[in-house]
Amino acid sequence: MSVIIDFLIGFFILVGSLFCLIATIGVIRLPDVYTRNHAASKAATLGVMSILLGTFLYFYALEGHFNSRLILGIIFLFMTSPISGHLINRAAYNSGVKLWDKSVRDDLKEYNKKIVNKSSVD
Repeated sequence: MSVIIDFLIGFFILVGSLFCLIATIGVIRLPDVYTRNHAASKAATLGVMSILLGTFLYFYALEGHFNSRLILGIIFLFMTSPISGHLINRAAYNSGVKLWDKSVRDDLKEYNKKIVNKSSVD
């Protein structure tokens, strides 16, 4: 049983580290604010959540200590990080930050035109 727990702890820590590495590479290499923010918010969230889960398993299984703060950290991170990433991207778009030159689709532009046309009719 202890070998399985050790394997799970190592798995979650390694997967979390890998996701954090992917997020770091994405922030460095991706071309514009929107894709960088996407990499930072999604991959880093999953990576940190995996590391927190591995830490929780370590303390619960090997030390016998149930740490509710780690569970609350996972829940809080899961609820806030993707939403904040979305709102940061929306704020950047409304502030006039341009998309990457090779972007092929801008759904928010069409949505904003519909909103402006609808409000001018009313």
